[in-house]
Amino acid sequence: MSEENKNLDTNLNQNEDTNKTQENGNDFFKKAEDKVHEFLNSEEVQNAKSKASELAGEASEKLADFAEDAKEKVSNFLESDEVKNIKTKASEFKDDAKEALEDVAEKTSEFVGKASEHIADFAEDAEEEIKEATKKTKSFFQRLFGK
Repeated sequence: MSEENKNLDTNLNQNEDTNKTQENGNDFFKKAEDKVHEFLNSEEVQNAKSKASELAGEASEKLADFAEDAKEKVSNFLESDEVKNIKTKASEFKDDAKEALEDVAEKTSEFVGKASEHIADFAEDAEEEIKEATKKTKSFFQRLFGK
C-alpha cells in the first residue's frame, strides 16, 4: 500500500472517530437536556414553584398591611396633641421672633439716626480741635525757633 493510501486511510479513520465523538457528545447533551427538562417539570419543582409563589403573595399582603399600619400610625401621630402643641409653640415662637426682629430693626434705625447726628457734631468738634492744635503747634515752633 502506498504512503498516500495509508494517509487516506488514517484520515478516514480519524474522520470516523471524530464523527463518533460528535455523535456521542450530541447524545450526551440530548440526554442532559432531557434530564434538565424532566427535573424542571418534576412534581417537586412544580411544588416548590407553587410554594414560592404562595409565599411571595403572602409577603406582598403582609407588606401592604404593614404599609397601611405605618401610614395610619404616622397620621395618628401627626394629629396627636403633642404635635399640635409643637405646632402651636412653633407658631408662637415665630411670632415672637418676628416681633423681636421688628424691635431690633427699630432700635437699630434709632441708633443709626442718633449716631449720624453725633457724627456730624463730632466731625465739627474734631475740625475745630485740629485747627486749634495746628495753631498751637505753629506758635510753639515759632517760639522754639524764634520765627
